[in-house]
Amino acid sequence: METNYKMARIEEVCLGKKQAIQHQGETRYSGIFKQPVTAPVAVLAETLEGDEQVDRRFHGGLDKAIYVYPEQQYSYWQKELNRGPLKSSFFGENLTVSGLTDETVCIGDRYQAGSATVIVSQPRIPCFKLGAAAADDTLPAKFLQAGWLGFYLRVEKTGSLQKGDAFTLIEKATHGISVRKLWEITFTDQTSSQLATEAMAELPFLDEGWLKRLRGIAQRE
Repeated sequence: METNYKMARIEEVCLGKKQAIQHQGETRYSGIFKQPVTAPVAVLAETLEGDEQVDRRFHGGLDKAIYVYPEQQYSYWQKELNRGPLKSSFFGENLTVSGLTDETVCIGDRYQAGSATVIVSQPRIPCFKLGAAAADDTLPAKFLQAGWLGFYLRVEKTGSLQKGDAFTLIEKATHGISVRKLWEITFTDQTSSQLATEAMAELPFLDEGWLKRLRGIAQRE
């Protein structure tokens, strides 16, 4: 996937409100159904203003304030799902950004987004709500298996952003562990206990789910 992270740009800003969904005969609630907006949006410490995060155990908070999905990765899913053009925020992201991919973005990279400063904190792990939003219960498993996960942002400095703003790299993480690389370490056979141990040491914003998986790999050998 060809990218130029120095020219990255916010192509869509999307916000969602709490909505009911049906899952295994139960009514659940989610903010995954998002709609694009063009006006400036305030970047708060734990969310974008106007975006509802329903289950705060897995969404939102300091380390999952904003979810980003790279625009270039949409082409993979368009072919994989054979559904034609996919709508904005198909994956429930807040920001669709061009000029970068999971392979070029490292955990810990710092970006200027509008007037806010943000830090890449961790990849996204899909849940059943992704399947509900796409009307495809098989999508969460396909999403995790493919490894094009997108990533969450931690807000370092609040401000505002809008569609068309640059998404400018301020500082590159020195450890070289990209969003894609962390997926490879955690979910493929191309890893070792040493790599898992290094990832835990270098990546301070991982949640307990990521750390638990990495600890299991680190203890295998």
